[in-house]
Amino acid sequence: MSASLSVVMPVYNEAAHLPGTIEALVEAVERSGFQAELVLVDDGSTDGSAEVVRHALSGRLPLHVISQRNRGRFEARRSGLDAARGDWVLLLDGRVRLRPASLAFVEPRLAADETVWNGHVHVETDRNPYGAFWNVLVELAWRDYFDDPRPVSFDAESFDRFPKGTTCFLVRRQLMVDALGAFRSGFADSRHANDDTPLIRWIATRTPIHLAPSFACDYRPRATLRSFLRHSVHRGVVFLDGHGRPESRFFPVVVAFFPLSAGLIVASLRRPLLLPVVGAMSGAAASALAVVMRRSPFEVASFGVLTPLYAGAHGAGMWRGLVMMVRQRLGHAAGA
Repeated sequence: MSASLSVVMPVYNEAAHLPGTIEALVEAVERSGFQAELVLVDDGSTDGSAEVVRHALSGRLPLHVISQRNRGRFEARRSGLDAARGDWVLLLDGRVRLRPASLAFVEPRLAADETVWNGHVHVETDRNPYGAFWNVLVELAWRDYFDDPRPVSFDAESFDRFPKGTTCFLVRRQLMVDALGAFRSGFADSRHANDDTPLIRWIATRTPIHLAPSFACDYRPRATLRSFLRHSVHRGVVFLDGHGRPESRFFPVVVAFFPLSAGLIVASLRRPLLLPVVGAMSGAAASALAVVMRRSPFEVASFGVLTPLYAGAHGAGMWRGLVMMVRQRLGHAAGA
């Protein structure tokens, strides 16, 4: 009997990307033996995302659409999981296109007790400097895997050595439901929660997570400076929520960031040229690192120019997250 699969896809104003996402999903399902459904959670979109999906799908897969006010990706996924009927769940984002053979590759491995799979994500560049930046950054952060992509598995002990994320993540539905039930964010507003690292870390304490180039997808990044900066600020906020925890290898970085950045801000008030100099130095260092990694000239230039902007936006997001956390705890203390 074929395995049942629910694809849970939260969307928020992703109409431009959804036709390609749906076409890739349908092809991957058709090449596999999964009995699949799509659970689309329209998280307050204003661009007709749900109608775009209905048109693109054209009845080729069973479709369940959930419409809700904008509550963020975490709550959208929770709503989707509540409606999912499959034994297995594939979390898939609206900007992500499955590679055609991905589901066919992973299907027999589920029966072999390899039950949790994280997608190997290819960041599309297409002469997009923001995509080139993310591609270099991701492959730098997890060089242990990307220098030699191969089938691997990781657990809680080796968790921080490998790339992971819920943008393309296959798991038993009940295990993901349990992970969501155990999840706690530092923010009252779940739109700011880190909705992948803590969840996957919790799962990794219970079962190995598998990763392979054959279970892969393509991610389409932001394409404008404004959207890149907004996304970078958001990543700073969720980074604090996900890694401001002692179990993360980045916890010392989080702890050190605030006094160091505060000192830099105070010093720059006395010497206004300090920030531009630090930015230029960080950009030059980033370019040199990309050269050492043997990246293309376009990637070297993109990484060098955008690193100071990303660092500033990401740092601003971390400070914003800290303020939100402090306010929440003060509010709890006052109400106690």
